[in-house]
Amino acid sequence: MGYIVEMGELYLAGNYRREKIAFVTGRGTRLFTEDGIEYLDFTSGIAVCNLGHCHPALVEILKEQAEKLWHTSNLFYTEPQAKLAKKLTELTFGEKVFFANSGAEAVECALKIARRYAFENSHSKKFRFVALENSFHGRTYGALSVTGQPKYWQGFEPLLEGVTFIPPNDLKALEESLNDEVCALILEPIQGEGGVYPLKKDFVEKAKELCERRKILLIFDEIQTGIGRTGKLFAYEHYGVEPDILCSSKALANGLPLSAVIAKTEIMSALKPGTHASTFGGNPLACAVAVKVLELVSDKTFLEEVTLKGKVLKEKISALGSKKIKECRGMGLLLAIEFHEPAQSIYEGLLKKRILTTLPKPNIIRLTPPLILNYREIDFFVDSLKELV
Repeated sequence: MGYIVEMGELYLAGNYRREKIAFVTGRGTRLFTEDGIEYLDFTSGIAVCNLGHCHPALVEILKEQAEKLWHTSNLFYTEPQAKLAKKLTELTFGEKVFFANSGAEAVECALKIARRYAFENSHSKKFRFVALENSFHGRTYGALSVTGQPKYWQGFEPLLEGVTFIPPNDLKALEESLNDEVCALILEPIQGEGGVYPLKKDFVEKAKELCERRKILLIFDEIQTGIGRTGKLFAYEHYGVEPDILCSSKALANGLPLSAVIAKTEIMSALKPGTHASTFGGNPLACAVAVKVLELVSDKTFLEEVTLKGKVLKEKISALGSKKIKECRGMGLLLAIEFHEPAQSIYEGLLKKRILTTLPKPNIIRLTPPLILNYREIDFFVDSLKELV
């Protein structure tokens, strides 16, 4: 173990299963350890560094902003925050934006908006949430309460009351669950942490139809799927369905803490002064970088390349014809390789070959490489995987 790992082992909380590796620098799709060992990053910090590590244009913007202004509090306006809010509304269906620091915070805000909106519109009986089994929305109490994986609840119950879970893509359960007491339905277009399971188009379309008819807000958690990861700026575009509330984070500022909740004016008006806040939310450093991130990622040619790279990677994995592989699924560069058996040894084999991946489930390896990866790196990954399967 190196010095950094030893220090971390001594002083950091033990809530993460960390590899005994310490990274000190990153460039593009590569990370480098304190010993100078190079790794190919197929995690992007779990779908965060979509433009890779230390992207020159982002570094330049960050340096410029760092010499201007770091923080004022949200009692005042700042140019980067106003510019980013404008950019997000131009690129989505939204009209107003609330900024926080993390995905879980964005979900917490969305849940509060839904209940407050029902309250503001005299729907006192509307307090329940409907969420999907196998979902993941975060680890704070509200976000955890709508996360449909009981393993994350252990030791933290009782959670927030008034949540109903239904199986993904179950149209009958969807219709039966959206009753007069429901204020919002929350879902991920692709269940990323659950193992990369895209929702079916007819299910999402039916969800939108029912929510509109029954005056229920539709919340899309696009924390992992957003900012170009699926080949669209946001995954809702694949479905032709606009949510009422959109949660974004992770890749929004390419590694700086930032999240956004996006909605129409009518819905966001539920947040009156004093109803919600975030001290560091939308700080000038993160917002300045995020404006540049959106400028680069929203380019049509860039997104088309993400789609093509994802297609090539998926096809090459499927073409391996390994009996160990059950399927490769996903959209764009959010992919999962599901195996017929536990994948720990394959994960460890890739790590030995200096390739970083994640294991959201025991038999699933998730691939979320930087969107800037090249085709040689795709070939290198597939060739390395071939030796293990």
